[in-house]
Amino acid sequence: MSRDHVQSAQRPGTGAEAPFLELLARGASADAYEQPVLLARAEGLPPERIRALEQAKRLALHVRAEMEGRRRREAELSALFETAHDLAGLRDLDAVLQAIVQRARSLLSTDVAYLTLHDEAAGDTYMRVTEGSVAARFQQLRLGMGEGLGGLVAQTARPYVTPDYFEDDRFQHTRTIDTGVRDEGLVAILGVPLMIGAQVIGVLFAADRRARVFEREEIALLGSFAALAAAAIDTANLLTETRSALDRLARANEIIRDRSAVIERASDVHDRLAELVLRGGGVHDVAAAVSQVLDGTVEFTEADAAPAAPLEASRAEGHAVRHGDDWIAAVTAGGELLGALVLCGHPGLDPVDQRTLERAAMVTSLLLLARRSAVEAEQRVRGELLDDLLDGRDRDPRVLRERAARLHADLDATHVVLAARLDGAAADADQEAAARRRLWSAASHLAATRHGLAAARDGGTVLLLPLEAGDTATDLARRTARHLGTAVHEPVTVGASAPVEDLTGDPDAVAAAYAEGQRCLDALRLLGRAGDGAAAEDFGFLGLLLAGDRDIAAYVGRTIGEVVAYDERRGTDLVRTLDAYFACGMSPARTKDELHVHVNTVAQRLERVGRLLGDDWQSPARALEIQLALRLHRLSSRP
Repeated sequence: MSRDHVQSAQRPGTGAEAPFLELLARGASADAYEQPVLLARAEGLPPERIRALEQAKRLALHVRAEMEGRRRREAELSALFETAHDLAGLRDLDAVLQAIVQRARSLLSTDVAYLTLHDEAAGDTYMRVTEGSVAARFQQLRLGMGEGLGGLVAQTARPYVTPDYFEDDRFQHTRTIDTGVRDEGLVAILGVPLMIGAQVIGVLFAADRRARVFEREEIALLGSFAALAAAAIDTANLLTETRSALDRLARANEIIRDRSAVIERASDVHDRLAELVLRGGGVHDVAAAVSQVLDGTVEFTEADAAPAAPLEASRAEGHAVRHGDDWIAAVTAGGELLGALVLCGHPGLDPVDQRTLERAAMVTSLLLLARRSAVEAEQRVRGELLDDLLDGRDRDPRVLRERAARLHADLDATHVVLAARLDGAAADADQEAAARRRLWSAASHLAATRHGLAAARDGGTVLLLPLEAGDTATDLARRTARHLGTAVHEPVTVGASAPVEDLTGDPDAVAAAYAEGQRCLDALRLLGRAGDGAAAEDFGFLGLLLAGDRDIAAYVGRTIGEVVAYDERRGTDLVRTLDAYFACGMSPARTKDELHVHVNTVAQRLERVGRLLGDDWQSPARALEIQLALRLHRLSSRP
């Protein structure tokens, strides 16, 4: 950016954001955003002008980070769809695998990416494709099962990552492998398995020539590419099998005639599925297309709704499995079970049609992964906005409202902050982490459907939900506890704040409301009410301790408001009679002496109190609350 542009943007009447908008427009580096502020200071501009430039710089850097994140996520999804497109039109396996490795290296910004395949005859794995490699010995490496990081991935069927290969003793180092890695100069290595069903057929790697910590999102992205590579290999195998079948059919005209219709159906479903992927079709579109080709009814079902035994068999074998008159094909990705395609009432299924069903299950997994990536991206954005509200960051009300509006949330509406936590006992740390992820996912889905926000925090989840007319914080807390508990199949306890109206004006409003919700949640658990939901108003006088604003007048009104109002309307002395009654140990005889009235008068007044407060007003718990309310009323009434 030239000095003239900066000076022009800093003249009176020129917006402080102008130089930064120009930087954003031309995609400048983060360091360039310091220049307008430095020039302003060098020219001795007024402090308020410099502060305005500083604020504009921070907002511009935030927008730049948001844009970079969106571009990165768009690039990831674009690469996945491009690879899926390559797979849909697979003709050259080497070209598809080379494209997968190239895109993995580009998106993860690593020095090298490579792919190894399992050699069943030799019992080891060999280098199949490399990108960015410069060492010949490394390109010819073979890894035995359990040797090196790749051998450990192939043996355990799990991803492994090391920030420093030569300092990591979790896997077996061999001279051959270490020499090859040293020749290539690799330090940080990430490896994920290539799976067809439950079988590991190879490993996909991304590596750097410097120490590096791979993030969870990068591991998941490489896993997605590994799933596509495995699908490409399986598809190539299927094409090889099909070509062999065609060669045999060419030698027998009768077999050709019998199989021609089947081959046409396979080609038809191939074209239809490719078209569905290209135009962004959904899971049910795939089921409808396969239903037409197989001349039957194909439905997609969630994993817990399909028959367990045949579903697990299909997952383990990587093929469709017959179940009575139905066929079931597991929909999996990276070892995760996403659901199943069920062909109903079609017991006779030839091998080609079976492969068609399995191919449809594979395409379904790709579509589900793409949809999940989009949902997770939106969930992250909702969580980031709620984190900013909780931590007091980005306090520009206009910016906060604009960010919320993009998520269909209205920060000007009255909201309730809810703290939610699991109460089921986890067997180990992995199960506990998985349960927390399920809770966060369920809370994020609830927030999206209710036009609210959700974020993971303090070992649980915090939600910001709008309060509808006629609803209370207590009702909302209980509904949320039931909804989340049903979604995660475990008890979920929810504490709610009092309604919050000024979300953007008061920088501490959301954080204070969250603290109040946490206190209610802790109180529920201490009282043995795990799996329930409540707000401070539900705890009687304990609510005074839980509520962030200590609303004493509301507590007094809820507890003895009927008696106070009766005295004011009728000119009676019920409040003073109650004071004296409790001061005299709840003895009517001593109370009449204290008040200098007849004992019958005391009895009549207490009978009136009972009608106003309820028959249980003298029970220990109610008596304690009433005495506290009387004292607070007396203190608040003093001049």
